[in-house]
Amino acid sequence: MDPENLSSFISDRVLVNGKVVPLTFTRDGKLRWNHDDRRCLNVEKEVLGFTFEGSRIRVNVAVEKRDGILCFANMGGIARQSFVFEPLSEESLTLWSQKLRDYIDSLGRPKRLLIFVNPFGGKKCATKIFVEDVRPCLEDADIQFTVIETKHQLHAKEVVKTLDLSKYDGIVCVSGDGILVEVINGLLEREDWSDAIKMPIGMVPAGTGNGMVKSLLDSVGEICSPSNAILAVIRVLLTGHTRSLDVATISQGKTRFFSVLMLAWGLIADIDIESEKYRWMGSARIDFYALQRITYLRHYNGRVSFVPAPGFEEYGEQTIYSGEPSCETRTSQQESLNTQQPGYLGSDVKLENMHWRTISGPFVSIWLHNEPWGSEDVLAAPNAMFSDGYLDLIIVKDIPKLSLLSLLSKMNDGSHVHCPHVMYLKVKAFVLEPGARIDDPMKEGIIDSDGELLARGNVTYKGNVKCSMAYDKLQITVDQGLATLFAPV
Repeated sequence: MDPENLSSFISDRVLVNGKVVPLTFTRDGKLRWNHDDRRCLNVEKEVLGFTFEGSRIRVNVAVEKRDGILCFANMGGIARQSFVFEPLSEESLTLWSQKLRDYIDSLGRPKRLLIFVNPFGGKKCATKIFVEDVRPCLEDADIQFTVIETKHQLHAKEVVKTLDLSKYDGIVCVSGDGILVEVINGLLEREDWSDAIKMPIGMVPAGTGNGMVKSLLDSVGEICSPSNAILAVIRVLLTGHTRSLDVATISQGKTRFFSVLMLAWGLIADIDIESEKYRWMGSARIDFYALQRITYLRHYNGRVSFVPAPGFEEYGEQTIYSGEPSCETRTSQQESLNTQQPGYLGSDVKLENMHWRTISGPFVSIWLHNEPWGSEDVLAAPNAMFSDGYLDLIIVKDIPKLSLLSLLSKMNDGSHVHCPHVMYLKVKAFVLEPGARIDDPMKEGIIDSDGELLARGNVTYKGNVKCSMAYDKLQITVDQGLATLFAPV
């Protein structure tokens, strides 16, 4: 049923907080009443659901107050509230109940979510966040949900690869960015990936970085908090609005990894991965280890090649596409992973027909970003967009240590990209050829994608995580708007 074509509306007198007031439900889905100040609710956008409690009807809403008027929040002051009214007769109660149910049903709201909760991420508070912030909102909205607590790395990916997606209208990750990446990779490794990747995915911040959910909420001026995040998901469920997300395919031989956040090599990767040994410090580990890396700054040999977006053709020197990385020259623990799997194989763009540019090292840092915020307090790529079909590339070559310290201190507002030692541009495709450290050619570096160790070179970071790729040439292409997110509007 089309909400605009509902045959009638109700105007009646009801009890609100012991006072009899007029209440009207209009054809366009507005609840209006007079109580102290005139108030109005847009049922489609603001009402989570209705609860029928004997002779009373409770309206569960997500609102903020402005000048005494209940209205939908868009600046971060979102709160769960309820408005309770009591019709004055049994006949009126029946009519109100039926009309409200009919209207909610006519909206065709999705009702089933799969929730991944990562109890090990960040400060290990995801379970508490789910219980205190997420579940009450879902119950208010009468949304059915299934909860899976992840038990180990790649657990969410394993679940999603074989999941019966027809049972759900969306997936929500109560975690850091890592579970989102697992879900995206799981969907794209399915045989039915082209349909599976249309499944909307939502985020609730409960990890160390939370860059994606910060980017989503910040894009509409909302504070990054669990309550704002889950209410944003529910509002999308209520209105049906979603947002497309670019997916980058990182390839090396037959190995594929699907990235939605970032790729780093050099300083940023070293800080992100090597600071894991200080995880007990929480998010402070990043700043602590960054000071160490600046003090003993590393420079890496290597080369990057890229297809610049229009307007960025002046960066680098002209070159030609040298072919997809085969990684035949190096053998490693990755070989067992390099078998062809069913699923998405990456963009089919003809790279050899594109205009390539190249820049040679030494480099301090190479950083590619798909969304603006790298974490809740790092605006890594202020011009990045969710589905523009490009990655934002930040290059730092030679830079004095004091200038580098100043640069890092400006990352909280994105002004670091204006530093004269920074090259900041957009690229459609990218090839990384990582090399050894300048100070010690026997030592190589780390390649970090979406906060996880993708590859490590000789005599470098030692960890228990197996790398999916070798420390060698790799290629990145972008598929515009491939994935779908629950996004605030």
